[in-house]
Amino acid sequence: MHEKIDKIKKSESKPVVLKNVFDSHEINKFIELYKKLPVTVHNKKQNVIKKRWLFNYGKELEKIFYNRLSKEIGNFKYDNLKTEDGQDILGLFQESYNPIGLHIDGGFDFRDLIYKQSLIPLTPVGSTIIFKNRYYGKSTNFTIDQDELNKKDLKYGQNKRSSEHLKLFGNKPFDNEIHKKYLNHEKIENLTGLEIELIYQWEVGSMLIFDRTNLHCSSSVIDGKKLGLTTFTKK
Repeated sequence: MHEKIDKIKKSESKPVVLKNVFDSHEINKFIELYKKLPVTVHNKKQNVIKKRWLFNYGKELEKIFYNRLSKEIGNFKYDNLKTEDGQDILGLFQESYNPIGLHIDGGFDFRDLIYKQSLIPLTPVGSTIIFKNRYYGKSTNFTIDQDELNKKDLKYGQNKRSSEHLKLFGNKPFDNEIHKKYLNHEKIENLTGLEIELIYQWEVGSMLIFDRTNLHCSSSVIDGKKLGLTTFTKK
């Protein structure tokens, strides 16, 4: 568990959706930036392309982004891992053709005072599910898939795999209707004990902000593909 867990809990709050944060010109700038960045990961199993927002790209956009986010959450530091030569990464673009599963973005260093994360949709169709349930470990994919649970040789920046969440939140069955509508990519047994805090319907120009301790995942609602920018912060 994180060493500063009491301070982390004091900074927690409900998810916030800010509308009309970015205009169409700024959104197009983000999309242009995405096209210029080199591919970091093309995970063919998940069918997702990830690109790191490198420090030397889009400096004008970075100022705009920092100002908009800090206006809502106060001063922060980026916590998006580093490049091979030790430079900061400002965020992570993800072009997804399949939904991302249940996970937590708690970081990889228990000494950090993790804070908020943000999501900026760059395509209109999609939704993100934020659960009330919280976890105070490192970045983790929660699964009951035994093949995934057997993965131990993880590379830098990869989430560990765990089914520990099933021991933490009770055994109340997950809502069948919500599962069918939004989460049919997840086995319903993997959602036992979880309660939904927010279903964020993607809207271009808006921004979602939530605690890094919230369990969350994509919904199964995708129109071909979706593209978003995620940033993780610490104090």
